[in-house]
Amino acid sequence: MVEKFAHRITGIDISGIRKAFETASGKFFNLGLGEPDFDTPAHVKEAAIRALNAGFTSYTSNKGVEELRAAICDKFKRDNDFSASPEEIIVTSGASEALHIALLAVVERGDEVLIPNPGFVSFAPLTKLAEAKPVGVPLSESEDFTVPAEAIKEKITPKTKALIINSPANPTGAVESEENIKALVDVAHDHHITIISDEVYEHLIYDGLKHTSPARFADAGVITVNAVSKTYAMTGFRLGYLAARKEYVEQMLKIHQYIQACASSISQHAALAAISGPQDGVAEMRSEFKRRRDFAVDALHDMEMTFYTPKGAFYIFPRVGDEQEFVDTLKQRGVIVTPGSAFGTMGKNHVRISYAASFDDLKRAFAIMKEVVSTI
Repeated sequence: MVEKFAHRITGIDISGIRKAFETASGKFFNLGLGEPDFDTPAHVKEAAIRALNAGFTSYTSNKGVEELRAAICDKFKRDNDFSASPEEIIVTSGASEALHIALLAVVERGDEVLIPNPGFVSFAPLTKLAEAKPVGVPLSESEDFTVPAEAIKEKITPKTKALIINSPANPTGAVESEENIKALVDVAHDHHITIISDEVYEHLIYDGLKHTSPARFADAGVITVNAVSKTYAMTGFRLGYLAARKEYVEQMLKIHQYIQACASSISQHAALAAISGPQDGVAEMRSEFKRRRDFAVDALHDMEMTFYTPKGAFYIFPRVGDEQEFVDTLKQRGVIVTPGSAFGTMGKNHVRISYAASFDDLKRAFAIMKEVVSTI
């Protein structure tokens, strides 16, 4: 029988996050999706409305509106301590597209990509869509789910072409230290490996820690991926961006122009207002997420569950006995969480809990969770 669909599609599945969410029905507390419950800042929404009313509804340049790309360059200098020119920026339809075109540009059939395990659900499927092989680097709670340089070295082969770093990390909330980021950059440089750095949670870091971008230590060989989605509560705007040296950008732009042409013109104007405008809302959101993080930590301690205290993002990743039983039992009681195995083999018998829901919903959901924990 002739296969009807391409092997690159039949070899991947719907993400565990979407499965957990879309199979639910009725009223429920959703601790499964990674989406801030905050409203988009008023000045950002107003910028989108102004752009719409002014008729900015046409295609933009492939790379994005030049004023936005310049603002992104200023942001990288201000927040990340590295320099990029507007010609080294591509504005994308979310960080998802940026990750996709980065992988398509640097790997081919048979190549290997090192990804964190557990790690974000998109990393392995996007690697497979690029017809490369995802190679999980096992992360452990004993090392705070960070990515040891020695563990990377052990996984490198002649076929290794790229390393994906995600800090702060989804699903664990781990934050890589400056020292470790520098060590990873050195390893990648020594083995001619491209780093793809997913930094979408960079402003959601707690306990006095700081975010470090790999591009700070490397003039080449790093593709920095970011978005306005989490930082400014703009998930639906689908606006991401990447920075890389021109030789990378030239190749990624070929893919971007054919699959997307350009990011949404309205969203680009909203993003410009977000990145270059007042940042007070970012600090307020971070403070509230820390309050929710602390509540979740205390609640899970009270349940005597084992977990790593997250230092960033808005997820906590406790260990459970049987993850599917835990997820299913909670779902029956109206609480959605994501099974840990959705994030890789090292996520087995964990669950990812998002504390991006409102504080009231968190309190009610964790009360139900406490009852479930006492019965299974």
